[in-house]
Amino acid sequence: MPLQAGPCEAWPTRLCCETDNVNPEDVERWTLVASQILFALSGRRIGPCPVTVRPCRRSCLETSPSVTVPGGISTGGWVPYIGADGLWRNASLCGCRSSCSCGELCEVYLPGPVYDITEVNVDGQVLAQGLEYRVDAPGLLVRLGGGCWPTCQDLAAPPGAPDTFTVTYRIGLPVDEAAVAAVSELTCHLLKGCRGSGSCGCKANRNLTRLTRQGVELDFGDPMTLYSEGRTGLPLVDMWLMAVNPDGLTSPSRVYSPDFRYPRVQQWP
Repeated sequence: MPLQAGPCEAWPTRLCCETDNVNPEDVERWTLVASQILFALSGRRIGPCPVTVRPCRRSCLETSPSVTVPGGISTGGWVPYIGADGLWRNASLCGCRSSCSCGELCEVYLPGPVYDITEVNVDGQVLAQGLEYRVDAPGLLVRLGGGCWPTCQDLAAPPGAPDTFTVTYRIGLPVDEAAVAAVSELTCHLLKGCRGSGSCGCKANRNLTRLTRQGVELDFGDPMTLYSEGRTGLPLVDMWLMAVNPDGLTSPSRVYSPDFRYPRVQQWP
């Protein structure tokens, strides 16, 4: 799954600042800029974005040696383990890859976090949500009703054509009320220069460290130190960033396996 470069659209806002004298195009522009900044600082996880993938179903016994028991029934492999009495035993895989089911559970993995499913299309037919599939954590699309996902498909055919299997879903975490409040504060901060002169964007912070004049002392920290820590200096924004990204992650955590086949995503055109 390619890394998401930015939010798909500007986050919703509830601006507390006055914008009557500001060009609506400037408000829209700086709202998008604020959304892009907070998207990056929050670890590139906030804000659902649609993606269409063409999954490849993993066969139930694809990577496990099969064992034929009396009666001609083929089951999964055997996993050795040490029991409470210290003796070695073999645990059956129950003929499936799922750790929670002793029957074949037909599922495909969707890289996530999965926000919701927009459409599942098999052979040009759109499946009904909740009746023919569901999503289990972490991003497992499970087929319901006794059917199963296609084992293979014609990847040269366009999505929605016969012999194809496509899933359109939104990936990412929702923009909740705390995120709306944070992006609203940052947007107002960026709009400060839009009144009167018509030049938008905040002026650069002064690097003044200490000034004493007529009994008044001013002391400003270096803003570059603040920025290097992934903070903005705005109370509400920084509280939200500390809540959603306390460790300062720059991207979502990922686990890669050479044995796992990820769904195909069309990149161009």
